[in-house]
Amino acid sequence: MRRPLCLTQISSAFWKLILILSGPILLTGGCARTAKTPAEAPSEPSKITVVVNAGGPIVLTTSTAEFQILPSGYVQASLLKAGQKLSLDEPRQGSLGGSDYVVQAGKELHFTSDFSQAKVTESIGKLGRGKRVEIPAQPLGPSGTSLGRTLQVEVYDDFPNLLLSSVAYTNTGSSEYHVDSIVEQQHRFDAHQEKGRPYDMWSYQGSSYEWGKDDIVKLASGFSQPNIMGAMVKGGYGGGIPVVAFWTAAVGEAIGHVETLPLSLSLPAKVEQDERVVTSVTIPANTTLKPGESYSTPRSFVAIYSGDFYEPLRLWSSVLQKEGWEIPKPSNEAYNVSWCGWGYEFNVTPAQMLGTIPKLKEFGIKWATLDDRWFDTYGDWNPRPDTFPGDSIKKMVDDFHKQGELVQLWWLPLGAEDAKGKWESHKYIVSKVAQEHPDWFILNKDGKHARITRDLAALCPAVPEVQAYYKQLTEKFIRDWGFDGSKLDNIYSVPMCYNPAHHHKSPQDSVNAVADVYKIIFQTTRAIKPESVTQSCPCGTPPSLAWLPYMDQAVTADPVGAVQVRRRIKMYKALLGPEAAVYGDHVELSAMTRVGNNWTEHGNDFASTVGTGGVVGTKFVWPDPGPKYKAVLLTQDKEAQWKKWISLYNQKMLSKGNFRNLYVYGYDVPEGYAIEKNDKMYYAFFAPGSAAWKGEVELRGLKPGSYHVVDYADGKDLGTIEATADKAPRLATEFKEHLLLEVSR
Repeated sequence: MRRPLCLTQISSAFWKLILILSGPILLTGGCARTAKTPAEAPSEPSKITVVVNAGGPIVLTTSTAEFQILPSGYVQASLLKAGQKLSLDEPRQGSLGGSDYVVQAGKELHFTSDFSQAKVTESIGKLGRGKRVEIPAQPLGPSGTSLGRTLQVEVYDDFPNLLLSSVAYTNTGSSEYHVDSIVEQQHRFDAHQEKGRPYDMWSYQGSSYEWGKDDIVKLASGFSQPNIMGAMVKGGYGGGIPVVAFWTAAVGEAIGHVETLPLSLSLPAKVEQDERVVTSVTIPANTTLKPGESYSTPRSFVAIYSGDFYEPLRLWSSVLQKEGWEIPKPSNEAYNVSWCGWGYEFNVTPAQMLGTIPKLKEFGIKWATLDDRWFDTYGDWNPRPDTFPGDSIKKMVDDFHKQGELVQLWWLPLGAEDAKGKWESHKYIVSKVAQEHPDWFILNKDGKHARITRDLAALCPAVPEVQAYYKQLTEKFIRDWGFDGSKLDNIYSVPMCYNPAHHHKSPQDSVNAVADVYKIIFQTTRAIKPESVTQSCPCGTPPSLAWLPYMDQAVTADPVGAVQVRRRIKMYKALLGPEAAVYGDHVELSAMTRVGNNWTEHGNDFASTVGTGGVVGTKFVWPDPGPKYKAVLLTQDKEAQWKKWISLYNQKMLSKGNFRNLYVYGYDVPEGYAIEKNDKMYYAFFAPGSAAWKGEVELRGLKPGSYHVVDYADGKDLGTIEATADKAPRLATEFKEHLLLEVSR
């Protein structure tokens, strides 16, 4: 009998990654579920109870949740809270369709579970102790269908709100059987409210799908989104966080997968004609099973929770960290204010960069970023001779250092010019790397260069020589030129690679190897300068699980207005930890107006970054370089405002505080945030829309006692409040835009 294969150790394509040739064997995914030796096993069994009814359901009950596998095979999750069972699930009445099925020849193939043969065992592994249930099933039809199914579910004491599942499909016949796609964790949701529509709920859509599109939305009739994950999608985006979440004021549910590879699958979400919300994990398997072969899916999950998107994202990240994800602690410098030279756009010069130093020092700004188009050619990354001639780029860095400033370099890994296409900055030529290493490129099925963001050709990250090349580039930028970190921009994913010269086990190898290149850049930078900052920006979209663990500083990634700034800071605090360094991006982006296909940026909302625990940034130009830059010119009025807010940020440094998820997005009004630091609580409230807000705000998370309240943005003393064990204090207030409070004993 062959050993089970570990998904996190397989570099071949997920779609053909588990084919067992020795008979109908259920694959367990190995890594997280390898049994411990008796000496390692905990002395006590799991506290989770499992009740098996011969005709169904099977009921798994944890300390906070109940999961039922219904006779239809539908997995229903319920939150146990205050004596109630809360759920969004609403399986179709009388339907035989469960949560898992196969699509073959365009038709759905459903199964009937044999609960009498269910096997319950203790589960011991990286996620702790828990219970595992294996349930065999047979196809409902048509007659003669030779495909068996075994569903495996796992629930763990340390993750009581989470059910993991995987499915093995085995060809039990004597001829080949083709599988088009596999659907698992399909759920049908209803808000279950006395008033309103079944779709009246908020959602988080984790795909890198479209620049500027809201990833947190209130669902409406007709909503539909494919949420393709992993590989590149149209427009050069791709990657994503493989989680979709839904919540009401009472309860929420989320689904996704918990493998550490950026598997290429989808999590479609749709409001159907009956106004219910349907979502699933959909796997384009496209595989043919020979007699006796089995195909096992990755571990997917359903989570049940109270709160908003923060809860399932934090839970998902915690599981991946148990599985081997290592989230690095940000360097101390990652929390310092940053100024970016992008205000000068593509043709910035050393003189313009250095000319801002007096204001940087006056404001207490520690970082300067040399942004886009300092280079000659994508892929080669040499200084432009017209704007950075000779050794001027290194000399500029030295001059910043002499003034006590740190400098970051903008660049875009894996893209290279091949004379096809152009960007708004310049028309592409054939880069030297393309001339000297034509075999390094990702090829499509037709043998042509695959394209990524900015219509660039892509170097294949799975090629060892490509990985070595990016190590050399990083050493050049950090060690030789002296930069203190990188701003990695426009980073998403890459296409699948069909280059025969690479001898891939699967086209998916290129997608899986994206993480390797970003790991090399991050670790090489830290080895040279331990207090460096590597920032990664998936412009306009959520990040990718592939490179998420390999950076010091996340970024709200070209937010379209202050609302996205706040949402994305909260998202990254969930994914990377409550003390994560999350750059709020240029404050100018906090207010934007659409002009044709472009945007004008005229924001000054520092509060959305300061109050939520983000890191402040700006891209002002100074002294006045002319009318072209009027929108970002540091005027006298702006100067006073910039100085005030940057000083406040440096004084409070809330980005280093403990982000507390005490308010439910979409349901707590006004929108609220809380940060705990140095035995004080800091609250930020934001008025809905542009109107002033008047009423009471609830100050949650305080221990019993008396507290002093100060509006730290405006320096107003707001008196004292009293917190009790059973009731959070409320503060009567009226404000426009924002209210920032410091609460101390």
